[in-house]
Amino acid sequence: MAIFRLNHAVLYVRDVSESVAFYRDVLGFGYIEGGDAYQGAAFLRAPGSTNDHDLGLFQIGAEAGPSGAGQSTVGLYHLAWEVDTLGDLQDLAKTLADAGALVGQSDHGTTKSLYGKDPNGLEFEIVWLIPSGLLTDEDRNKSGVSRLDLTTEVAKYGREARSGLGISRPNE
Repeated sequence: MAIFRLNHAVLYVRDVSESVAFYRDVLGFGYIEGGDAYQGAAFLRAPGSTNDHDLGLFQIGAEAGPSGAGQSTVGLYHLAWEVDTLGDLQDLAKTLADAGALVGQSDHGTTKSLYGKDPNGLEFEIVWLIPSGLLTDEDRNKSGVSRLDLTTEVAKYGREARSGLGISRPNE
């Protein structure tokens, strides 16, 4: 398969200004000036990204109903964005909680994740991957999902621990 990375995502939103404010102020995306070439649209770039844009937002209006994806319709469950360090994940946990947008925290063994919802109720994941050199047998063999204890993870790996690549598992 030739595909190796997601370049950008496009979301339909009720109010593009409200959504831009959320993704800019809470998640740190940068607004791309001149990106509103389409009426009711905005384009944003993740910090450090070299993409033209990582997120496109298209306004469909206040009358738009909530997404039924996963409940009454098929559709996308969530997008997952990686952070560079475990400290970044810890900082975002507080930022999301303060914004009332944190809806879950999960330990998947090799990955540590936060789940949030934007003003439209669209869910997203923020993930930090244990670098392969720091993986323990316990991490590799963990089955299921448990609640993330960020304080314990930071004590174990340190705030400056850089995220791994892929799922940080050796080739099998």
